[in-house]
Amino acid sequence: MDRTVRTVEDVLALLDGLFASESETGQVATGDRKVFWDRFYADRSRPVAFFGAKPDENLAAYLDQGLVAPGRALDLGCGAGRNALYLASHGFEVDAVDLSPVAVAWAEDRAREGGADARFLCGDAFALPAAELSGPYDLVVDSGCFHHLPPHRRVSYLALLDRVLAPGGHLALTCFAAGEMGMGSELADADLYRARELQGGLAYTPESLRWIFSDLTQVELRRMREEPPESALFGVTFLWTALFRRDAASTASGGVGPVHDLA
Repeated sequence: MDRTVRTVEDVLALLDGLFASESETGQVATGDRKVFWDRFYADRSRPVAFFGAKPDENLAAYLDQGLVAPGRALDLGCGAGRNALYLASHGFEVDAVDLSPVAVAWAEDRAREGGADARFLCGDAFALPAAELSGPYDLVVDSGCFHHLPPHRRVSYLALLDRVLAPGGHLALTCFAAGEMGMGSELADADLYRARELQGGLAYTPESLRWIFSDLTQVELRRMREEPPESALFGVTFLWTALFRRDAASTASGGVGPVHDLA
């Protein structure tokens, strides 16, 4: 007999276990995310578009347009540090976290080579002590973390934003787009639990993103712009880019007032 559920976190951990086995395609699911991402980042010479030391085109645009200003920033799922180091080079005080020690080691190598000043943390952002991710952050950047979370971990994600995102602060999100020319699984949440795998990542519609982040104010939501290989920026059109703002009296876990909507 196993009676281990007492708290909400116990429930979330139990649900994590439903995705813990390796699928037939070789995609290591949630329970083995660290193993998968360590393998993924082990060969730095692989022809992976986001292995380049290039920031997301939308992130650069937010700075160029004055939509976000230098302050404290948190990069969730920072990978090899391309966005974190870009922000550090533009005056931000950056904390960056990734589950994979292999990815974090690469990011730290890049920081040393480029003389950038960012603090890299290895671990699960939802499980790190509050002292490590204390906030408040003026900007939270997520380029590809959110769409790899199982549905129940959106609860953890919104709780983290509630805790660390400053009033007036922004969430810059990049995730798989559903629909034509999109990418990722479009299975309903309930069907994902029946399948017990995330199928490489979850696709979202503009409406679902607005609903999930309905306690934040939408500033912009559009497809990422395609960037050619020779560009200094990263951009592919199968992703959504979104910028949400936390107003003074809002929380991230609960309307949305779009300013720019190019979806």
